[in-house]
Amino acid sequence: MSVSTLAADQSVCAPLPVLGRDVTVPLVTGGEVAYAALDYAASAPALQRVWDDVAAYAPYYGSVHRGAGYLSQLSTDLFENARRTVAEFLGCREGDQVVFTRSTTDSLNLLADALPADCQVFVFETEHHASLLPWRNARVTYLDAPRSPHQAVETLERALADRDPHGPALVCVTGASNVTGELWPVRELAAAAHAHGARIVLDAAQLAPHHPVSVADLDVDWVAFSGHKLYAPFGSGVLAGRADWLRAAEPYLAGGGASRKVSRREDGGVDVEWHDSAARHEAGSPNVIGAYAVASACRALTEAGFDTLVAREQHLVRTVREGLSDVPQVRFLSLFGDDAPRVGVLSFVVEGWNSSHFAAALSAEYGIGVRDGLFCAHPLLRTLLGSDPQAQGECGSPEAAPGEKSLNAIRVSFGAGTPDEHVERFVRAVRELVTDGAKWNYRTEDGRCVPDTSA
Repeated sequence: MSVSTLAADQSVCAPLPVLGRDVTVPLVTGGEVAYAALDYAASAPALQRVWDDVAAYAPYYGSVHRGAGYLSQLSTDLFENARRTVAEFLGCREGDQVVFTRSTTDSLNLLADALPADCQVFVFETEHHASLLPWRNARVTYLDAPRSPHQAVETLERALADRDPHGPALVCVTGASNVTGELWPVRELAAAAHAHGARIVLDAAQLAPHHPVSVADLDVDWVAFSGHKLYAPFGSGVLAGRADWLRAAEPYLAGGGASRKVSRREDGGVDVEWHDSAARHEAGSPNVIGAYAVASACRALTEAGFDTLVAREQHLVRTVREGLSDVPQVRFLSLFGDDAPRVGVLSFVVEGWNSSHFAAALSAEYGIGVRDGLFCAHPLLRTLLGSDPQAQGECGSPEAAPGEKSLNAIRVSFGAGTPDEHVERFVRAVRELVTDGAKWNYRTEDGRCVPDTSA
């Protein structure tokens, strides 16, 4: 579906209903306005469909696994069916495991704990901290930021060619940047990894909510994502992929559910036989509501159709970029260039503005929620901004004079539940703030820029 078709057929491409779409917020200048949630890259609002599914199940909530009662059996079936739904959503191969975690961060830390001895990890410095930092117990090679998808593949191939070909190796790469929204060449990077005897894990936190992700088609070994970015609340995440390293590793957490058999030894110790299934790394009472919410979101996105969702989102991306193309004070951040394919995530700086001040004005004067700062991707921001990321100064003063380098950035992000009006209001607000300045005075409070209401 083309963008022109999208504009003409809003009945097909209308935003999916999400919670909070009718919430109004006060403006510091007076009155109220419908809240424009444009921080999807941090946490997307829950789909109404997900909330309704969870509400319908809630009265039947019970313990998962081993319970003899009806509600326990029902909850167990629902939990394991959720695992199958997620496996189908991710295009998992036969024999792959789906482990429910708390988030992408939790998933990648779990995998880091399961690495074979003396494993070497290759990770680009452009990663979110969730995929940049968990590998502290491995031998890590950090790769420089590439300036094109082709350069990313070349950089990885050179690094892998220099490694010990007999030892285990893992490549960790994002599917879509949480800063620029740019899509990474995952299939090509996977082919390079496998050609050099390495495995690859895909951080799909920003990709899965916007594009179809198939473990088999992309030929990745594992994929990780978070429910709270996939329109599902309740703190659930997923690690899905090959079972062998997971089965060979000690359980991520030791406790009930992970153990198949526990017995006392004559010397007073304890012998434990751990599960070989996904339960090995799911000790404790599982978050059945979180898992069910993730599965519900997977079904909802599949039924809506990613072709339609992608087409609508690209319309919104174009609205932002074209709407601000003639505002020279606004500079969008990019590794691969302005025309690189991307999801609905855009970061930018505004000449002469402190990013915290600008974001605060968007919220207080226009009812628009965006993100400012370094987005848990400090090395990437250092590359994009050409300066060392550091704390903001007082929000009432510009972060950089004209011609000087910015220290932080502003991020706008949206997705399947974003109405056109929210994005159009954002474009209008940016233009007005750049042209006319803020209508209110602001001050720094607890490290954040807030409207000054003391007068």
